[in-house]
Amino acid sequence: MDTYILFLIGSGVLILLVAWLPMVLKALPLSLPMVCVGLGAGLFQLLPGAEPLPLRFPHATERLTEIVVIVALMGSGLKLDRRLGWRSWNLTWRLLGIAMPLSILGIALIGHAWLGLGLAASLLLGAVLAPTDPVLASDVQVGPPGIGVEDEVRFALTSEAGLNDGLAFPFVNLAIALATALALEPQPNLLGWAAEWVAVDVIWKLLAGTLLGWATGFALGWLMFRLPNWSRISRTGDGFVALGATLVAYGVAEAAHGYGFVAVFVAALALRDAERRHAFHERMHDFAEQTERLLMMGLLVLFGGALAGGLLDALTPAGALAGLAFLFLVRPAAGLAGLAGAPHPLRERAAIAFFGIRGLGSFYYLAYATNRTPLGDAEALWAIVGFTVLVSIVLHGVTVTQAMRWLDLRRTRARGERAS
Repeated sequence: MDTYILFLIGSGVLILLVAWLPMVLKALPLSLPMVCVGLGAGLFQLLPGAEPLPLRFPHATERLTEIVVIVALMGSGLKLDRRLGWRSWNLTWRLLGIAMPLSILGIALIGHAWLGLGLAASLLLGAVLAPTDPVLASDVQVGPPGIGVEDEVRFALTSEAGLNDGLAFPFVNLAIALATALALEPQPNLLGWAAEWVAVDVIWKLLAGTLLGWATGFALGWLMFRLPNWSRISRTGDGFVALGATLVAYGVAEAAHGYGFVAVFVAALALRDAERRHAFHERMHDFAEQTERLLMMGLLVLFGGALAGGLLDALTPAGALAGLAFLFLVRPAAGLAGLAGAPHPLRERAAIAFFGIRGLGSFYYLAYATNRTPLGDAEALWAIVGFTVLVSIVLHGVTVTQAMRWLDLRRTRARGERAS
């Protein structure tokens, strides 16, 4: 059969599965990502030599993961009903300011001391695996706009995933700068490039991403909700406006050498702030979510194909144990440390600490880094990250539904006891 016809059939089946599988899997201890990875592994077993290994297609890997992450960030920002604030987002700031740096440090130490990776590779591993994923975390996120399903666990995990993907960038760039500096000269001027990193990669790029994201969201909000009624974009009812907003916010920030990931999420928050209860938010969110799900399924099928093609061939027993340590020790410990003293039950803080799902964002950062600097440990890094994401998909996919139901039940009972 013609390859093009096979592609059409496969694409059609994938689109049908995007709509059907989430409904079917609700009653099973399985998740959509798990099915997609298994489907990809089986499919590419039948196509030897066609395995989509990241190091074989480095630029395609970077761009495909980039687009799915920014679409997910727009969807995550649009679904948050809660206004941005210091107190109302307290758990988020704790996760970003304490848990994330501790995670980077813990993972980097394991990479350097246990796995024997170089300083730059260890730091990159920490920066790649520390951020939680906005793409694969739909089961632990808040509901669509206006529904009001925003308990502290779901809100913290949604807002954390929305912001920490952008906040990991300074550390990824630090690893790239360190690897480049060490490759050019044995004893580089560390003070000089460290100062440049702080000024450019931390201060300027974060500031530019935040301000341009907010300005873009504010301008688009005015076009959608503040123009005379007959000319408002929201009157079209076209949810694909969300995709346009995503690309504009990302492109404007990147053109100014800011962090586009930060800009997209902030732009989504600004859109919600422009008119909090408008039904058009739900239209945009639904389109973003459907687009994200379709892209996610396609990429996870390719991930399954990469696994079948030998992505984990460079994985050593020590690397596998390190991946398990990242998920079972580093993230939970860092999360609990960041949430220590928060006025929430221990079970909720433990759930937030445990459900730090790793996914396509980690693949993006690793592809981004390996496309910009030579790393002798690239195969080992891809194997460790691939293994960690695979375990996260299975572990969190099997446990998340029952865990969230149990937390909801305990929360309902606690409210009933207080009411009586």
